[in-house]
Amino acid sequence: MKVVVISGSPRENANTEIMMKHVAEYVEQKDVELKFINLSEGGFEYYRGWVDDYNEKTLQAAKDIMAADVWLIGTPIYNSMYSAALKNLFEFVNYKETEGKTAGLAIIASGMIGFTDVQTLLTQLMSYFRVITNPTPVFVTADKMADGKIIDDDVKSRLNQMVDKTLELAKRN
Repeated sequence: MKVVVISGSPRENANTEIMMKHVAEYVEQKDVELKFINLSEGGFEYYRGWVDDYNEKTLQAAKDIMAADVWLIGTPIYNSMYSAALKNLFEFVNYKETEGKTAGLAIIASGMIGFTDVQTLLTQLMSYFRVITNPTPVFVTADKMADGKIIDDDVKSRLNQMVDKTLELAKRN
C-alpha cells in the first residue's frame, strides 16, 4: 500500500508540519510505502494552467498523490479555509486517476472555531476526486504544540487512531 502524508502549511516550522511529521513517523512503523509532501519546504509552483511547464518538484508531488492509495492530509485553518497552498497542490492532481483512494484529515487552528467548516470543505474536495474520506478527522488547537513538538499525548493518540482507521478503511476498498 502506498501512503502520502501532506503537510499543507506553507509556513516554515509550522504547527501543521509538526503534526504531520508525527503522522509520517507513525506511518513509517506500518508495512507501507511512504511519501511525505511538506509544502513549507518551498519550491512548489502555483498552478497556471495545463499549457505551462512546471518544475520537477511540483510534478513529482502530484504524481506521488495520484500514485498513493491513502492520503493523510494536514492543514491549518486560515481565514475559515484550508490553506491556499494545499488548494494549489490539488490543482495539479487529475481526478480521473484518484477514484477509490482513501483520505484521513487532520486540521489545526489557533482556537476552537471553524473545524467542521474546514472539514466539510476538505471532504467536498475529496468527493470531487472520488476519494473516500475517513469520517473521523482530528481537530487540534495550537496550544497542544510547544518547542517544535506535540505536548499532548491525547493528540498523538488521536492522530495515530486516524492513521489506523484510514489504513483499515483503505484495506476494505
